[in-house]
Amino acid sequence: MRIKFVFVSLLLASCSGLSVPLLTPYKMDIRQGNYLTAEMRSQIKPGMTKQQVKYVLGTPMINDVFHGNRWDYVYRLAQQGEVVETQNLTLYFEGDNLVRIVDGQAKK
Repeated sequence: MRIKFVFVSLLLASCSGLSVPLLTPYKMDIRQGNYLTAEMRSQIKPGMTKQQVKYVLGTPMINDVFHGNRWDYVYRLAQQGEVVETQNLTLYFEGDNLVRIVDGQAKK
C-alpha cells in the first residue's frame, strides 16, 4: 500500500510543471472606478455647478487634496488579467463653476 501511495505522489508531482489549458485558474472581470456613458459625458457643460456635475456623473473617483478644484473620473476594466478598457475624464472648477473639461475618451 505504501508503494502505491509513493508511486501516485511521484506521478502527480511530475505533472505539476506542465501547463494544461483546461486547468488554468479563473480570473474574474474587475471593474474599477466610475463608468461614464457617452450620454453622461454629453450632459456636462462649462458653467455647471459642482452639485449639478455630481448629479449627472456621481462622486468623482479621485478627489485630490492638493488640487481641490480638480475632479478625476477614472474607469478601468480588466478581463482575464488584461486591461480591456480605460476611461479618463478630468474636470476643472473655479469656485463652484466648471470651467474646463479634459476628456480622455474611452480606449478599448
